Amino acid sequence: MLQAQGVTERLAHFIVATRWDHLPPAVVHEAKRALMNFFAVALTGSHDPTIETALKVLAGFSGGGEAAIIGRRERIDALNAAFLNAAGANVLDFCDTHVSTAIHPTAPVAPALLALAETKPVSGRDVLLALVLGNEIECRIGLAMSPGHYRKGWHITSTCGVFGAAAGAGKLLGLGTTQMIWALGIAAMQSAGICECLGTPAKSVGVGNAARNGLLSALLAAKNFEGPLDPLNGVQGYYHAMGEQPDLTALTKTLGDNWEILGTAYKPYPCGFVIHPVLDCVLDWRREHSDAVVERVVVTGNPLLATRTDRPKIATGREAQVSTQHAVAAALITGQAGVAQFTDACVNDPQVSTLRGKVGVVRDESFPPTSAAVEIVTADGQTHRVSQKAARGSAENPMSDNALEAKLRAAARDAIPGHDISPLIAAIWDLDNKQDVSRLATLAVPRQ
Repeated sequence: MLQAQGVTERLAHFIVATRWDHLPPAVVHEAKRALMNFFAVALTGSHDPTIETALKVLAGFSGGGEAAIIGRRERIDALNAAFLNAAGANVLDFCDTHVSTAIHPTAPVAPALLALAETKPVSGRDVLLALVLGNEIECRIGLAMSPGHYRKGWHITSTCGVFGAAAGAGKLLGLGTTQMIWALGIAAMQSAGICECLGTPAKSVGVGNAARNGLLSALLAAKNFEGPLDPLNGVQGYYHAMGEQPDLTALTKTLGDNWEILGTAYKPYPCGFVIHPVLDCVLDWRREHSDAVVERVVVTGNPLLATRTDRPKIATGREAQVSTQHAVAAALITGQAGVAQFTDACVNDPQVSTLRGKVGVVRDESFPPTSAAVEIVTADGQTHRVSQKAARGSAENPMSDNALEAKLRAAARDAIPGHDISPLIAAIWDLDNKQDVSRLATLAVPRQ
């Protein structure tokens, strides 16, 4: 199966050959929604200590100020802007999710495109098309080895996101098919990221590198920097080196007919998406039982929920973002599940800490990743059962356009107080009519 020939070439040809008029209106609209959400989460993470530290380190080695850092006045070179904006978008686990693979597709791709757009003339249609194609490539590469790749401990957003960034940036650069194969090969050389780093600032390095290294891969290929001609499924190619037995049909089956971006989910809560149906249940229940004393909670969900988030003993806000026990406890105590509920302060709250120890997680293969059931036992001896079939924000229960706008407005109020974000919102919805998007990222930067 690994020896099937022509897969990388077919993907490269698809990227190069796909034109704007090949995109259905629904796909274009979803790309705009993805950008709306991207700016919201990048603003939310723009002043996080992880980003502050990364900027201090990178600024000392930056070769210029060509590109914007979302939410900040500083400017930096394009490669490091891609790194920082990707890391900022993912640092709080608030970014979009391709549910079938658990990839956060926009965080690695959009920063590479926005940074490149500040260095060369590109239109809004160019950027939207590149975003769709980058999303398609990274998600299909992930689909071919899901769910095994993620379960092994690979951080799939990082390992596959670098291909999305390379494909999208390569499209903006106008690469030919052979150059696009080289770009994907150079990206394969830089694919990395492990789930052991989840819950720590180190996670952001993988996502930031996916954007920066994908952009670098395309830039090198544009200068005829050669790579292998079969980087994905060659004898010593990507899948073989990763120890995978991929379903290679997932790479090209219905390619150009079914678009993976339409499976995007958006997060109302800043934590792992598998926790979201659990939070839906808990928050809905608490609104009706705000005075109840909780004695015990049992959460049942897809095995991925337990694999990634069964973490009763945590010490930091970072760890809280991937802890079902903490999310449940914080939501029950405060009645909310916003950024404040996933901070060091909330983790160390005595009430939250005590309740975390009363939450258990059960695996059930019959549950999709977007569903969950919660059993809550209260001090009066009653047992309450709540379930969620499709998490809010999932493709089956989507956030509205207005809700995504509201998410961006709320993020802007916190990150850049007094800044009018309305021009950015208007520009995103009208992006396909913009001939020059070099200033798009600067609409999310505080005025001097």
